[in-house]
Amino acid sequence: MKNHSRQEFKAIQRLASLLAKEYAEDFLRLLVIYKNISASEAAARLGLHIKTAQDFLEGLAEADILEKKEASERKRPYYRYSLKRNTIEISLALDTLYQPQPSSSLFALKIRERKNSGALFKEGQGNRIAALHIFTGEGRNREEKRLNLTPCQGRFLFYLPFPTEKPLKVKEIMAKASLSEDCLPEIQDLLNIMGKHGILDQE
Repeated sequence: MKNHSRQEFKAIQRLASLLAKEYAEDFLRLLVIYKNISASEAAARLGLHIKTAQDFLEGLAEADILEKKEASERKRPYYRYSLKRNTIEISLALDTLYQPQPSSSLFALKIRERKNSGALFKEGQGNRIAALHIFTGEGRNREEKRLNLTPCQGRFLFYLPFPTEKPLKVKEIMAKASLSEDCLPEIQDLLNIMGKHGILDQE
C-alpha cells in the first residue's frame, strides 16, 4: 500500500512538472487543434528544441494523456501523438501518504534516551522540551540539525527516561505527560527521527 501510494505521488509530481512548463499551455492547445502530431512538427510550430518537444510528448504519453503510434516516412520510423482524453484531472488522497504504526505496538514499545547519543534537549516552559538538537559528522564536517517540537512532542520528550533509568512504555510516558491518543502520529514521527539518529534505546 505504501509503495503504491509513493508511485502514485511520483506520477502526479511528473505530470505537475510537465504542466508547470512555460510552454505547456501552448503545447496542449496545439494537441487540441491537430488530430496527431510528431515531436519535430510540434517543435517547429512552438519554436522549441526537438528534444524538449519529444520529452514533453513522452511525458504526457507516460501519464496516459496521449496515445503514441509508430509511423514511417521514407522507411524512417518515428512517433506521432494524439490526445486520448480532453480533460486532465489530478487527484491525490493525502491520507494514503501516511501509514501509522498500529497503536497497540507503539504503546507497548519500551524506550529511553541512549547514553552518549550526542543529542541536546533544549528545555522550554511548562514541563516540555522546546527543541531537539541533533549533531552528525565529526570535526569540520560536524553539522547540527535543530528540531522545533510541537507541544505533544515536547511534553512527551520531557518525560522520556534518562539513560540511567529503566525504559518505559510509550503508553506510560504519554500517561505521565497527560497526552491523548491524538498525539500519536506526531510522537511516532519524532521517535522515527530519534531512532534513525541513534538517540533512543528501544525494547
